[in-house]
Amino acid sequence: MARRALHGLPAVIGGTPLIELQHLVPEFRSRLLVKTERFNPGGSIKDRTALAMLLGAIESGDLDPERSVVIESSSGNLGVGLAQICRYFGLRFICVVDAKTTSRNLELLRAYQAEVEVVSRPDEESGEFLPARLRRVRELLAAIPHAYWPNQYANPNNPRAHQQTMREIAQALEDRVDYLFASVGTFGTLRGCAEYIRTHRLGTRIIGVDAVGSVIFDQPPAPRLLPGHGASIRPPLTDASLVDEVVHVSDLEAVVGCRRLLRREAVLAGGSSGAVTAALLGYRDRIPAGSTCVLIYPDGGDRYLDTIFNDAWVTEKFGEVAHLWKDALPPAAATPAAGAQPVG
Repeated sequence: MARRALHGLPAVIGGTPLIELQHLVPEFRSRLLVKTERFNPGGSIKDRTALAMLLGAIESGDLDPERSVVIESSSGNLGVGLAQICRYFGLRFICVVDAKTTSRNLELLRAYQAEVEVVSRPDEESGEFLPARLRRVRELLAAIPHAYWPNQYANPNNPRAHQQTMREIAQALEDRVDYLFASVGTFGTLRGCAEYIRTHRLGTRIIGVDAVGSVIFDQPPAPRLLPGHGASIRPPLTDASLVDEVVHVSDLEAVVGCRRLLRREAVLAGGSSGAVTAALLGYRDRIPAGSTCVLIYPDGGDRYLDTIFNDAWVTEKFGEVAHLWKDALPPAAATPAAGAQPVG
């Protein structure tokens, strides 16, 4: 039977594969599946966010495709998602990135004809790039007529997009999802999934995966190497009550998660996916046998070839750690979120 033709770029976004992993944790006595968001046309879960925010703004009249200029801050993936949607609608797009943005993401932004503003110096007070990026966004908004800021950090269409992500997972598994592991950055993915889970009373236990050094769950701030995982400013979309437990994953643990995933499953995944993998590996002994566990993998690893999958970069940042690719990670230090009930 011939497949139905899809009409335009928006029709291709979403509907990503749910893949069962069989080799990552051979002794695991539960079902382990991953939602592989790299199969969106822009290569990440942020395609969903970008489409929902821009379509919502067009429908509300806040964004005029004839004259508006879209301006957004991004560590990489959302910028690519917005760049392709803006190109589709013929919108001018200015993306404010920083020095941690991967070279591959910069190349993609320029290929989509986005204008790239690189913030090269972090905020003096915090030492982080995000406050400096947001400052530059506000300067551009004040200077450019008809400028529109989607504001991924507070836009309610961000989590709404990911209610659909969770709907796809639940329908594929006939509502049997016992554990969901999702990383946090803007809190959009986790919030949208959690809202779907609560509305449909799935009974899923939600494990939020944050970066060591991120302030989202009120941990002390510290420098972080990997873009897109964690945040130096608590996003307005954050609602800790939606999370049952939180696992904090270091940069090195995320790198190890990526490398183990590649070694055992031949899956090339990005930093946030590696963090979610590391969280599962450390948490697995607490999961009852016969459970169904789903991990959300936000993007692929092809944008991290000069960092996470580059031996010289890893050695420079962490020392000689190649032995970790084969060894098990230590148990994760999970902490209950606000209002969470103890496991078991």
